[in-house]
Amino acid sequence: MPNLILLHGALGHSDIFKPYLETLSSYFTIHTPLLSGHGDTELPAEGVSIEKYTQELATYCKDNNLTDVFIFGHSMGGYVALCYAMTNPGNVNSIITLGTKFDWTEEQAVKESKMLNPDMILEKVPQYAQLLEAQHGSKWKQLLPAIADLMVNLGKNPPLKNDITNINIPVQIMVGDKDNMVTLEESKNVYRNLPNAKLAVLPDTKHPMDKVRPGLLLNLMKDFWNLS
Repeated sequence: MPNLILLHGALGHSDIFKPYLETLSSYFTIHTPLLSGHGDTELPAEGVSIEKYTQELATYCKDNNLTDVFIFGHSMGGYVALCYAMTNPGNVNSIITLGTKFDWTEEQAVKESKMLNPDMILEKVPQYAQLLEAQHGSKWKQLLPAIADLMVNLGKNPPLKNDITNINIPVQIMVGDKDNMVTLEESKNVYRNLPNAKLAVLPDTKHPMDKVRPGLLLNLMKDFWNLS
């Protein structure tokens, strides 16, 4: 069976893919790696970056002898998937991204990163703080500033900005019409700049993976990957 990697986003967890595993495992051998700092993995002392996460994906594929992989990436997971395809073009069959932010500027990244303040989240969104602790343990308070730094570095030097036209594999860019983190415009721009791309807009869909309707997403996956 072909290999499908499901990549979570920043502050996400591979648990979010549970509603999809039964259906997708009819067609693929499923892999749900955790990026460092997430779940029960350690947060590296030197911090995290898109480049580090791209290398982690490369190492995962190498260690598990995965070739010609299919990848679905949610949010930052989609960005990492495309960076991996850019550096390892022969190893990726195709990619679907959902809710991936492409239009990073330094100013905007600094603004976004300020929202990742653990004390502020504890005070204003205690349910989210509880979820973060449940998924990542007590280190969630260290993971937030690490992801904030990743965002700022991404704003200063977005690795996909000038090289996205070099990704020739089939890619489907997907965005929810109610996603308040990712614009339809930036999704369309990337779709137009990729040589072999499709675009899908999910109706009545917000950014978080748990707000996506599994039936809708699975139908789009089946269509793109010709699964019957």
